[in-house]
Amino acid sequence: MQNIMRGFCLIVVSLIVASCTTTADAGDERAKVVAIGDLHGDFAAYMELLKKAGLVDGRGRWSGGNAVFVQTGDIPDRGPESLKIIRHLKELQIQAAREGGKVLALVGNHEAMNVTGDLRYVHPGEYREFASRKSERVRNRFYKTNRDAIETAYLKRDPTLSRHAIREQWDSQTPLGMIEHQIAWGPSGEVGGWVASNPAVVIVGETLFVHGGVSEKYAAYSVDEINMMTTDALKTRALDPASIINDELGPLWYRGLIRRNEPTSDAIAADTEISVTGTSLSMESETELILRTYGVKLIVVGHTPSLSGIAAHYGNRLIQIDTGISQHYGGTQSFLRIENGVIIANDNGLETIIGEHQ
Repeated sequence: MQNIMRGFCLIVVSLIVASCTTTADAGDERAKVVAIGDLHGDFAAYMELLKKAGLVDGRGRWSGGNAVFVQTGDIPDRGPESLKIIRHLKELQIQAAREGGKVLALVGNHEAMNVTGDLRYVHPGEYREFASRKSERVRNRFYKTNRDAIETAYLKRDPTLSRHAIREQWDSQTPLGMIEHQIAWGPSGEVGGWVASNPAVVIVGETLFVHGGVSEKYAAYSVDEINMMTTDALKTRALDPASIINDELGPLWYRGLIRRNEPTSDAIAADTEISVTGTSLSMESETELILRTYGVKLIVVGHTPSLSGIAAHYGNRLIQIDTGISQHYGGTQSFLRIENGVIIANDNGLETIIGEHQ
């Protein structure tokens, strides 16, 4: 059924033509860099962390001056308020630029999943955020336009279904707001167009930020090339498993810098895919390769959870900042701060100096 619904969603977004560019230039030295990991639809946690980090005021407006704020992807799914986070981030990007600051939102695997119509983890509240008084008409019009394809798909699964039964089942599986959600997440929609314009990898000062990780395979490409490949794949809604946005060795999915086919006690493990490595290098050696290749001293990743708080690896050269911030996971409310070369973890309001750039 997931494949059927994904097909319907792609019918909608196939009417949309993408026209966005990738931003990759973030190499300026800054006094302060703040990074926040996977948010998964928790707007309240997101806002609270921004305030604690000194990036927004009580009204939620940028107050970070010339700071750089990096959100490492996975804004949507599992929580109901991704749209609020995204719209706020878009406003912050404008506000920060006026003050000499910068807001960088990276592409995560869940952004790519939504763009390509993979809605397995979408919270029902996400659809309600897009619903309006017109949603019933939108849904009826979509069904009428695509009735033959819908009925064929349902009858293939169960030839005994009547036309009425098919419509009832389809309505129950297509909540109000779902069609608008997928239009918005299309490659040139309000959300999908913004996602396609965002980078998968950025370098700020001496730190490389990426959602999942850069594997040895993708170290053959420059940051600009990785970002261009990601943008192109999002614009075309690539479904090929070998595409950079789907590849388990790609920057959106790779966990091999931290985990290699190992069982885990993390609460997220049940719906988390563990990377299959495509390298003969050890995790630390592969991390060293990435550091050398891109001329940085530190790698910061989300995607792979550390529910107890921000975790440092390999002599503080790799920092893991997905701490299960969303209420869905009940992890740790965390952000990473890099200031004057000092790397500081803030976990539930408690600051810990991890180390310094040498």
